[in-house]
Amino acid sequence: MADQLPPLQTLRAFEATGRRLSMTLAAEELHLTHGAVSRQIKSLEDHLGVRLFRRMTRRIELTDAGASFFSAVTRLLSELAREAENLRRRNDDTRLVVSSGVSFASKWLTARLHRLMARYPDLDVHLEVTDAEVDFATGHVDVALRYGTGRYPAATGERIMNETVSPVCAPDYRDRMGGLRSPSELARCQLIHEIGMNTTWERWFSMMELPYPRMRGPGYGLGSMSIEAAIRGEGVALGRSVLVAEDLAAGRLVAPFPQAKLEVEWGYDLVYRMGNQDHPKVRAFRNWIVDEIR
Repeated sequence: MADQLPPLQTLRAFEATGRRLSMTLAAEELHLTHGAVSRQIKSLEDHLGVRLFRRMTRRIELTDAGASFFSAVTRLLSELAREAENLRRRNDDTRLVVSSGVSFASKWLTARLHRLMARYPDLDVHLEVTDAEVDFATGHVDVALRYGTGRYPAATGERIMNETVSPVCAPDYRDRMGGLRSPSELARCQLIHEIGMNTTWERWFSMMELPYPRMRGPGYGLGSMSIEAAIRGEGVALGRSVLVAEDLAAGRLVAPFPQAKLEVEWGYDLVYRMGNQDHPKVRAFRNWIVDEIR
């Protein structure tokens, strides 16, 4: 198979020439002479047995075969460059790439990352915020923090925090609603919903053996957004304990019925590549976040 592959330098010369449609500009980009680029293109054409460019008086253009080959070469060189960068990052012991879900990052993680950096000053910490699934096989992420069931394809997940939900609202909203001294009084409040959560208001009212009021209220796609809506005084949210802890401590929110907690099936997991549990970066991050949770 190796004998069938053209030399890499001829592919680089071809890609640069095809992209810029100029051997002169390709030569400048590759720090070669015009003649060297021309010879590499000729060598590639001889190897393939086809003409890749039409040479005209003042310009060149790709032949049909050249255009087809250019598309394949561009794609493969891009994939090769991406994989090389992934390997460099994966083997870099000083670069720690952490992926976090949006709500967890905004309401819990980012306020604490400075302590991770102070504890491990040699680590170059990068935070990527997304709710998308992490592909540890081909990606550059070292550790991910995810809200889920604990099952992750081709990755290892460790549960670090479980969660409950209970009603929360702004102090001013509680006062406007007469103090909210009984859970039944929530029936006349505007309820804020987190779209997609299994632990819904309907389930909370059922746990409390109260009729579900079915009042219309705003819905938000992220837990952090529903919490911010409650802080603004839009109504009462079913606050997730991990996400609302800082706002409760700061007085931005109050929990009128702190004992009325509904258990959540999902939790927060530390996720990393299978077999990578003893990597120094993974071990350092695990030790730090366990201490933060304590």
